Amino acid sequence: MKLSHGRLLVGCGLATVGTALIPTALTLAVLHGTGSAADLGIVLSAELLPLVLLLPVAGVVADRLRPELIILVADLVRAAAQIAMGVELLYGLTRIPDLAVLSAITGAAVAFGMPAVRGLVTATVPGPQRLRTNARLGVVQGVSQVAAPSVAGGLSIALGAGWSSVLTGGLFALGAITIGGMRTPAARPREQAGPGAFFAEMREGWAETRRHRWFFYSVIGHGVWHLAAGFLLTLGPVIAVRHLGGESSWVAIVQVGMIGLVAGIYLAGRLPIRRPLVVVAVCTASYALPLTAFGLHASMPMVTAAYCAAMFGLGLLSTLWETAMQDRIPAEAMGRVGAFDALISFAVRPLGLAVAAPVAALTGTAVPLLVGAVLVAVVNLAVIALPDIRKEPARTAAEPVR
Repeated sequence: MKLSHGRLLVGCGLATVGTALIPTALTLAVLHGTGSAADLGIVLSAELLPLVLLLPVAGVVADRLRPELIILVADLVRAAAQIAMGVELLYGLTRIPDLAVLSAITGAAVAFGMPAVRGLVTATVPGPQRLRTNARLGVVQGVSQVAAPSVAGGLSIALGAGWSSVLTGGLFALGAITIGGMRTPAARPREQAGPGAFFAEMREGWAETRRHRWFFYSVIGHGVWHLAAGFLLTLGPVIAVRHLGGESSWVAIVQVGMIGLVAGIYLAGRLPIRRPLVVVAVCTASYALPLTAFGLHASMPMVTAAYCAAMFGLGLLSTLWETAMQDRIPAEAMGRVGAFDALISFAVRPLGLAVAAPVAALTGTAVPLLVGAVLVAVVNLAVIALPDIRKEPARTAAEPVR
């Protein structure tokens, strides 16, 4: 079991680091090659579209096949796409159609790999240890998000964008080999086959999602949060530049927030939390703090503190939420139910990013931020009224880790 646990952490950690490196390296490559913001938008958005479209399909596949096999293939595909991208850049080529296609292939691989990770944790980690495992995976993800921009930038400057992409592909390949060496029980056999059975399983997954009211309504609350986060990530930098001291102030706010995020993830497995889903709801609602602070043009210390508090809550939330899903959702439906969760996240936040500026042009920056703050707080705190949210888990999932 220790060997499998080590493989899980190392394999997922390598893929997490690789995923975090891609956006900065790709951004620098496109800007250096063409200098066009439109080209950059095309390449970055090319990854998102197949990811969103394929998530429901990927959820069904995750419930049909062993998770380590799915992750093996998905990471090898991502490795091949990144290495191909790197080779093209090494030859001095920056062909936007090629980069867009390779980004789309990467997005498709992410769509299939994402639901499988939850299934892999469920299949290989005993219930009492899942919180600790999720916390460790979360710390790797949080640290990667903090360090990736500077690491990717340093690699691109020192070695060039091409070698940076090749090395990123190597991380995915190593992660694939590590995860591929694991062995989980075979998935339950299917009574039927063919397209009809596939769509029937997709409908069953939606029914399973609706059956868990705590999950369904929490995800709606998370969707509201993602929408409001799109508002903040669009309008926050504008407010910081105009009213809080310039571009450096936004960088400082984000960096302090990342520290709060990592601290929340780290402490999630160490705090004596008896009702994790109540904490999840409160932590999601805490995003109203920076929305309000930015909306009211509060001082730099207040804005920074509010953003750090919200990101600390996000760190707690992510670890507790993953563990709650793995404990409460049947393993045979985890892929399909988890895909719905991811679909909300990846579909709603771009909507917030897209509409924030036009709405602010009509109403000013305060209105979308303050309305978002009210919606985030009300919708997520209302979830606590559900008995399943307030109920303690059968085992003490959030027992302090020693």
